[in-house]
Amino acid sequence: MADPRFYQPRGPFTLAELAALSGTEVTPENVAERPMRDVAPLAKAGPDDISFLDNKLYIQDFEASEAGAVFVHPKHAAKAPKGMALLLCEQPYKAYALAAQAFYPLVAVRAPGISAAATIDGTAVIGAGSQIDAGVVVGAGVTIGTDTRIGPNGVIGDNVAVGDGCAIGAGVSLSHCLIGDRVTMHAGARVGEPGFGFAQDPAGHVKVPQIGRVIIHDDARIGANTTIDRGAGSDTIIGPGCMIDNSVQIGHNVQLGRGCVVVAQVGISGSTRIDDFVVLAGQVGVAGHLEIGKGAIVAAKSGITRGLPGGQTYGGIPAVPVTEWRRQVATLARLARRKRKETE
Repeated sequence: MADPRFYQPRGPFTLAELAALSGTEVTPENVAERPMRDVAPLAKAGPDDISFLDNKLYIQDFEASEAGAVFVHPKHAAKAPKGMALLLCEQPYKAYALAAQAFYPLVAVRAPGISAAATIDGTAVIGAGSQIDAGVVVGAGVTIGTDTRIGPNGVIGDNVAVGDGCAIGAGVSLSHCLIGDRVTMHAGARVGEPGFGFAQDPAGHVKVPQIGRVIIHDDARIGANTTIDRGAGSDTIIGPGCMIDNSVQIGHNVQLGRGCVVVAQVGISGSTRIDDFVVLAGQVGVAGHLEIGKGAIVAAKSGITRGLPGGQTYGGIPAVPVTEWRRQVATLARLARRKRKETE
């Protein structure tokens, strides 16, 4: 359950309203006007809460739940307790997420206006309904859209553009970048710092000026302490709807397509191009100047040293198709057992 010290739900919302938001069907129909006051897990939900069942491992919790309503796939509807309202759908977790956003909006502009403790250049333009917190520094020529929040101690460098409905967390620094609408950046993210570019020379390495930008498209999410370097010449690009976790490093000139998922501690070297809806699991390392095809999925701790075609799952170091990786692991295990027996 959400701690009221930190979270205050909006609402209540009727089941009919939540069904309209999530594209689901209420059953039985005569409960459509029943109000829901919060969201909660199956095991903790009460009669005024709405929950969801998305994993068959939680069917027992579903059968015993006291939730007033649950998002559920039709194939599990018969297992619902008596009196529970159901919102039937093919993707219960997605439907729940849409409803939960109604109770807890992703961007919470609580106190529109500019803190007296912020430093704002006179040439900056800040849109209506935006919130600039204490300690923020906004440089010359900056534009910030409507209903955007800049958290405490953020630094928005000269001529940066931030769109509408964005949430920029505490201590974020933005430089040489253009940010779209509804982008979320969590605390400590660093966007637009110089890329790691230099000419090696035993007499002393020579830095290469990094004269590109970072462009982050609408609805992207950038995790805490993630760093996205600006391009060396061309731009570093984060596509619409990308979900980037905490502590990720994205090098200069990297391009991510639409809807990519990049999990914690991934490192992507410069000038790599990643197509739409690629998933890189935790601690994946990607070498530079590669191309990864649409829909590829790469298992945690893998190392990508060459381009990967799309539509497949990969794993290992170097990353290979997952079936091949599993054979490699099984072969190594057999060799280890054989070696152990030989030495006994």
